[in-house]
Amino acid sequence: MTAMQGSMISADAPMLEVSGIHSFYGQAHILFDVSLDVRAGEVVVLLGRNGAGKSTTLKSIAGLVRPREGSVRFMGEAIERRQPFEIARRGLGYVPEERRIFTELTVLENLEVGRQPARAGVPSWDFEKIGKLFPNLAEMPDRPGGRMSGGEQQMLTIARTLMGNPLCILLDEPSEGVAPVIVDQMAGAIAELKRQGVAVLLSEQNLHFAQEVGDRAYIIEKGRIRFQGSMDELRANDEVRAQYLAV
Repeated sequence: MTAMQGSMISADAPMLEVSGIHSFYGQAHILFDVSLDVRAGEVVVLLGRNGAGKSTTLKSIAGLVRPREGSVRFMGEAIERRQPFEIARRGLGYVPEERRIFTELTVLENLEVGRQPARAGVPSWDFEKIGKLFPNLAEMPDRPGGRMSGGEQQMLTIARTLMGNPLCILLDEPSEGVAPVIVDQMAGAIAELKRQGVAVLLSEQNLHFAQEVGDRAYIIEKGRIRFQGSMDELRANDEVRAQYLAV
């Protein structure tokens, strides 16, 4: 099935559907029967403490960790046996927690690394549009990545992924270790992506940030999904927040 064929899904079907995956690192069983879904133009947050399995879930979707059981479907196509570059070409972008920018390359050069052809149904990104989403980057096109702050590097990592014109983007802990003013800009950027029809799945520990940007939430703990529901349902459930999210 081609990427264009894969886009022919019904309006009420999930864009991304994870069903009963079990993932391992070597012999260590990390994810147990994890299921979740994301629809077009929706922001879904995967919440949990450090080591709960959030990053492994995103890596299992992106093809960096191959689930031993279960399925991952994107735009109606099974992708759990695809290579990461094949998954990216189908319009599923991934922003790692570690950022992994090219420190010797400039902002513009980093962005060019991520460029893919235009894709039907979602925005086609260029430096001008990136600059409106992240004004900080617009001011430093020729700055090497290694001379940027942690928050600016996080913006650049997201921007580089957007240059692939994704239908859906996976964000791993975008608010981790960055200044509050940058977190606010991240929230605004996620809201704009949603407005333009891009689906977002992000892993987070920051409940305030999650509540600001998310439509629905899943909570993962020790590799198992313990809660799923709307943000309003999560806000109303003091017991769940105390049990799985309190430090």
